[in-house]
Amino acid sequence: MSGEIETKRIPKLNLGRFPTPMYELARLGGALGRRILVKRDDLSGVSTGGNKVRKLEYLLYDAVDQGADIVLTTGGAQSNHAMLTAACCNMLCLEAMLVLKGRGVMGRAGNLMIDELLGAEVRFVDTDSYGDVYAEMARIEDGLRAKGRRPYHIPVGGSVPLGTLGYVDCAREIFSDALEAGVKIDRIVCTAGSGGTMAGLLLGALLYGDGCRVTGVAVDDGPFEDVVAELVNGAAELLGRGDVHISASDADVYPCFGAGYARPSKAGLEAIRLAAKTEGLILDPVYTGKTMAGLVEMCGNGKIGAHETVVFLHSGGIASVFAIDPADIVE
Repeated sequence: MSGEIETKRIPKLNLGRFPTPMYELARLGGALGRRILVKRDDLSGVSTGGNKVRKLEYLLYDAVDQGADIVLTTGGAQSNHAMLTAACCNMLCLEAMLVLKGRGVMGRAGNLMIDELLGAEVRFVDTDSYGDVYAEMARIEDGLRAKGRRPYHIPVGGSVPLGTLGYVDCAREIFSDALEAGVKIDRIVCTAGSGGTMAGLLLGALLYGDGCRVTGVAVDDGPFEDVVAELVNGAAELLGRGDVHISASDADVYPCFGAGYARPSKAGLEAIRLAAKTEGLILDPVYTGKTMAGLVEMCGNGKIGAHETVVFLHSGGIASVFAIDPADIVE
């Protein structure tokens, strides 16, 4: 982009198929009375696609650079991040071990079916606490080292400063495409799940976005403002941009999580139907459906102004459509 700010180049792998498409959703925008575009990161080119591939390009470069021979990561039972980690590891001839919370939809469905197809080793921890999961991962990693293995640890969602850089790249793509099309982007709406995607987009908007706002729709009740600020500042340091620094109050988080994480909500299911019926766009009940529900609400209550041009980040998660537990649908 012309006028792009110079940042330090951080090495990464080329695992996905980027740039992903961005285009206008004219019928959905007409229904909402706003100009809405979609950034299709569900088409990132690995397995069923999704946002984690951008993060993994940086994290798995680091794993390979450190000589790792096995990668451990975590998430919920139906974790998109864990599944995509396994898929990307296969591309690099690395073993993957997924240490997942034993909660939610289990069995041979959704991402767990794909994990099986990918040949990943999956272990479950019967807990609601990531503290317990990380303690088990540390125990496993110590055991692997004792056997001469070289494990590499990726936290939930790949949401660390290094992984966050993947969504600085995405923001650069968005603003570059918009510039070429002669479109001024006023706001990006994305999921706030583990924080890294929102943080990268926010840092990218600060660097390249000419006043563009980033709103993260929270899909659980975590402390996203604090997490996002920490990730933005850490990623800025990696890029040699220590002059860019935000506080928690600078992170715009909109709550739309219903009964809780991975609990499909009425508003989320209505938003899934709206996107499908207007645009043939398939969203998922855990992340993007609730994010679209947040976008719909913000258009209705005026948080998103009538003259704003908005980019909706489709971050993937399609496998969750095939792992809905009807008992979890909150009407």
